[in-house]
Amino acid sequence: MKTDILIVGGGIAGLSAGARLAPHANVTLLEAESATGYHSSGRSAALYEASYGKPAIMALARASGEFFLNQSDYLSPRGLMLAGRADQAEDFATECAEMGMQRLSPAEALERLPILNPAVAPLVGYSPEAWDIDTDRLMQDCAKTIRAHGGRILTKSPVTAITPGPRWRVTTPEAIHEADLVINAAGAWADQLAQMAGVAPIGLTPMRRSMARVAAPEGLDPAPWPMVFGVHEEWYMKPDAGALLVSPADEEPTTPHDAWADDMVLAEGIAQYEAFVTRPVTRMISNWAGLRSFAPDRTLVIGADPTAQGFFWLAGQGGYGFLTSPAASQLAADLILGRAPQLEADICAALSPERFAR
Repeated sequence: MKTDILIVGGGIAGLSAGARLAPHANVTLLEAESATGYHSSGRSAALYEASYGKPAIMALARASGEFFLNQSDYLSPRGLMLAGRADQAEDFATECAEMGMQRLSPAEALERLPILNPAVAPLVGYSPEAWDIDTDRLMQDCAKTIRAHGGRILTKSPVTAITPGPRWRVTTPEAIHEADLVINAAGAWADQLAQMAGVAPIGLTPMRRSMARVAAPEGLDPAPWPMVFGVHEEWYMKPDAGALLVSPADEEPTTPHDAWADDMVLAEGIAQYEAFVTRPVTRMISNWAGLRSFAPDRTLVIGADPTAQGFFWLAGQGGYGFLTSPAASQLAADLILGRAPQLEADICAALSPERFAR
């Protein structure tokens, strides 16, 4: 099967890039699993908040705001709260300033989160500049755009071999695909895919993050509550369809695999959350884990590989995939189609795979 651009990976990175490119080229997207968004993209806390991460990531997030806030209806108001103990005053103040938060009095904090325990968390900051992302609809719409322009999305299509050449040959159990350009959007498997293609890896580290969906306190509707972080992101809680998502915000280095939550890590995370509130967790509804894959400098990798013509990196999203997807996919499309990037040159350089000496 011949195509212009072959994208490996059906998470938000691959889907959003495919949607940008499909109007301009013939696109085929390969996903190893039975559905797109199966791994990290399907297990995201899904928040748009633009003052989070390294400078290049914040630049991508801010650039994505034009799409999210002005050109689409994928967002719904959430708000973000930082809760700190008295002994965390210095770090609390620093993080509040970094995220542009206003300090709340105990009474004001309880108005926004009635289960907060002011005796444990006397330090509370808040910003309204945070929104939930409708991740499922965003991914579905990207897929619709690809198909509407004649592109193909092939699930159950794991890559088993890649042969470089004037046209890349990518083998799956069902077919051999030929393409002028391969986009490596394989998430936790991106380094493995590169090595399969004879391309030097960039040193991605998949890190497990565990999540529990727990019952909301009886008699209370969590829908208007903000997402809440502990200082140093020791834990977080986010309302979710009448329940609560609670995470220990763990980052356990691991290997690429279909991740699952560690019971002890989850228990520790729930205990951290319970220490800050007055209503204990009574029931776990479900739990899962996802892999957040980071480059060595914890910044996304977007650009053509400097040593392998026709091999393009779109990897290292960490926990920022949805947050940055509009601008990251725009940058990828600009670079691939030979257009001047909309981002500043220093940001493009900070994201380029050329920053790694390989």
